[in-house]
Amino acid sequence: MDLLFAIDIDKEEIIVSESPKGTNRIDFIERIKRQDNEMLYHAVLTLTSISQSPNFDVKTFKAMDKVCQMLYNSHKGN
Repeated sequence: MDLLFAIDIDKEEIIVSESPKGTNRIDFIERIKRQDNEMLYHAVLTLTSISQSPNFDVKTFKAMDKVCQMLYNSHKGN
């Protein structure tokens, strides 16, 4: 499974979803409030800004995605 991250700016929440490898299906997992994990919120904001950059760099995006995955896994462990 690949985790996918998005930001709901209006509600200040992280939207976490997953996509089984080899499919186009996306399954919602949860929403996390900004105040519940400020670091993950800012990491996902950074990931989003990287993806929207006119100078998009795949290596940078993948590195930041790994950071988001690690922070989310740590959040789930707490």
